[in-house]
Amino acid sequence: MFSVRISVQSVSLCWAKLSSLLVLLFKKTHPSESFLSSCSESISVPMIPLGLKETKELDLLVPLKDFISEHYGEEGVMFEKEIKEFMELRQAMRTPSRNEAGLELLMEYYNQLYFLDSRFFPPSKSLGVFFHWYDSLTGVPSHQRALAFEKGSVLFNIGALHTQIGARQDRASLPGLNQAIDAFQKAAGAFNYLKENFSNAPSLDMSTASLNMLVRLMVAQVQECVFEKVTLLHAQKDFLTWLQLAQEAARVEDVYSLVHQTMTQAHVKDYVPFSWTTMVHVKSEHFKALSHYFAAIALCDCPAASDAELPEHEKAFLQFHITMPEGPSLRVLLQDPEERRKLGKAHLKKAIMKHEEAMRIHGLCKILRKMDILQEVLSFAHKRSLSKYSEIDHEEDFFETGDAPDIHPKTHQKPEIKSPSFSQVKVTDLFHRLGPLSVFSAKNKWYPMRRVHLMRGENGFGFTLRGDSPVLIAGVIPGGCAAEAGLKEGDYIILVNGKDCRWSKHAEVVQLLKSTGEEGVEIGVITLQGSEGPKAAEKKAAAMSSGSGLLKSNKENSRKSLMNSKSASTLLAWNKKSKRSKNSTYSIPFTAVGDNEAMY
Repeated sequence: MFSVRISVQSVSLCWAKLSSLLVLLFKKTHPSESFLSSCSESISVPMIPLGLKETKELDLLVPLKDFISEHYGEEGVMFEKEIKEFMELRQAMRTPSRNEAGLELLMEYYNQLYFLDSRFFPPSKSLGVFFHWYDSLTGVPSHQRALAFEKGSVLFNIGALHTQIGARQDRASLPGLNQAIDAFQKAAGAFNYLKENFSNAPSLDMSTASLNMLVRLMVAQVQECVFEKVTLLHAQKDFLTWLQLAQEAARVEDVYSLVHQTMTQAHVKDYVPFSWTTMVHVKSEHFKALSHYFAAIALCDCPAASDAELPEHEKAFLQFHITMPEGPSLRVLLQDPEERRKLGKAHLKKAIMKHEEAMRIHGLCKILRKMDILQEVLSFAHKRSLSKYSEIDHEEDFFETGDAPDIHPKTHQKPEIKSPSFSQVKVTDLFHRLGPLSVFSAKNKWYPMRRVHLMRGENGFGFTLRGDSPVLIAGVIPGGCAAEAGLKEGDYIILVNGKDCRWSKHAEVVQLLKSTGEEGVEIGVITLQGSEGPKAAEKKAAAMSSGSGLLKSNKENSRKSLMNSKSASTLLAWNKKSKRSKNSTYSIPFTAVGDNEAMY
């Protein structure tokens, strides 16, 4: 169990930072108050962006050089260039630009972590490197030796960067709205992927409760953008359009109410910024007020349904309220202007109450009070409802305005949670010179390379080969040249006459062997520890036939071939969730499984 002490000072500083970001982005997306006067139905309010997690510098030069020397038997100094290139990539990742280029940089680093994990983080041993990250919501530092913590933190920042991109879009235009919708859906996908694939987070912002809250917040912000999109697309509004807008607004209120409930839960409310909780509560009340206002406009400003329109209007109105309003029949209600006015007045009364509640809640938060335009947005909506109420209120009204039923939430575009597409950013393993990951990985161990000199006999060298990169000796003929030289089934050919063959294809190795003269050929082979003998070779053949299925089961990355990795040691405090068997040791994902064996 991981526990942290949250200092009041660190939390205050972090919340101040988040609040500044909220105010700054609000000003960028709402440049002038002319917005208010030019907009009658479509009212924008600011979105909530997340700050990125920060991290300390990390020096991997010595630990990686030592591991290369100890595990791979190579001179660590020969890989200084690759190590420094990785460290430079990490340094750049700490301060990504707030655009698509920044997202690509984070994704590139995340993908490189797969190779780093496979190359240098064995399941049963720690590299001795600590990854330091600061909580996005509280500023509290955490450190772990598990590479899963590094991966999770980068994935969190991918989601956070999407929120900042989404919050900066110009939502007064259709392209800006579509970009905002896409950004918030991808943010929801990143947080949801993190929640489903990583467990036991050492920092509060990546706990299951926090991530669940963030996913719901992003979905709500998408739904708000959808409402704005409907408003923008329907410039000319009739009865049915007003009903649709009212139901879209009710849907926005519905999802923000859920977010507010999540934010006020016992394990979340202590570290979520008060400005966030207040903003979400304000939006919930604001959009509920809008839904009732639009319902009133549909009833009071639109002409009564004609006989031709009546069936369509009846069908829409039957699904409009959660409970049918009291009073006359639906047909009378839709065709009698006075009955429409009465119900519209009830909706306006409810709208005004909700507007006032939104303004009251807004006034409780000092940070939100600094947002002058937000205050104007709420005030404008309130005054608009009051004005409409005064317009339809008659002095001779002796009836008591009833309580309008709530509006059934409905949307024409449900938010989509878009999982990260890691394969979109192609990367090359920086440490590919160490050899193919199928053999040369941190989880595998092998005996020192053996150099064997072979002379071709009457029946060739006396072995069969299979696979690519590296080529496997699948069979050795008893009494043949290969057997006498000490070659065994399961050996990998990594050297032929001084040429490195770790990455060589089957045909390339065969050609090298065939080109040898009377002096014979010198080959270098290695044997994986625990894989000696004919039975092991048979197991490898079986692994080759099922290798593609194993690769597809990996959830962390969808890249074509080398995505069959296990996370940090289970001894460490934070691990990536895995459905793979605990008994599995290693697999051999050959890329040429279908090749026929051939005798040489």
